[in-house]
Amino acid sequence: MSDFKRYVLLDRDGTIIKDKHYLHDPEGVELLPQAVEGLKRILGMGFGLAVLTNQSGIGRGYYTEEDVHACNARMVELLEAEGVTIDGVFFCPHEPEADCDCRKPAPGLMLRAAEELDFNPAQSFMIGDKRADMGLGRNTGATTILVRTGKGAKEEPDCADLTDHACDDLFAAALFIESRA
Repeated sequence: MSDFKRYVLLDRDGTIIKDKHYLHDPEGVELLPQAVEGLKRILGMGFGLAVLTNQSGIGRGYYTEEDVHACNARMVELLEAEGVTIDGVFFCPHEPEADCDCRKPAPGLMLRAAEELDFNPAQSFMIGDKRADMGLGRNTGATTILVRTGKGAKEEPDCADLTDHACDDLFAAALFIESRA
């Protein structure tokens, strides 16, 4: 399995972009401070990047899959303009009550990304700002990093049992990964 490219998986809202509660307009996509710097540093270590995000607003009827694709495309566009390439964006469209296998913390999104991008989740890092992100990492064997952006600072006490490391932002997360890689 050492022939696999290693990946860092990232939550979207509150981790890479500002969490705007059911974001569905691409004009509202705004990168968080230190996100670009952290992602560039991670890429510089040879990791691939992919985004794994729950988008229950689709299942709840608040917006469409096309809206999510438009917001994801805007995020990717903003990052590419800064020299950051995202290899894939994977999302769960279901509401929590759907009991699907793709809603974080269930492993479905990670497993789909691993199959499509050809990586081993157990050799990966999962970065997010919520317990569901940490649970996904734990459920797939990834090293978990909680960032205090988005909801992370508030959720940190409730995530302690699932978090391998907590830090202020994506740049600090990159420094932690660098110390472990």
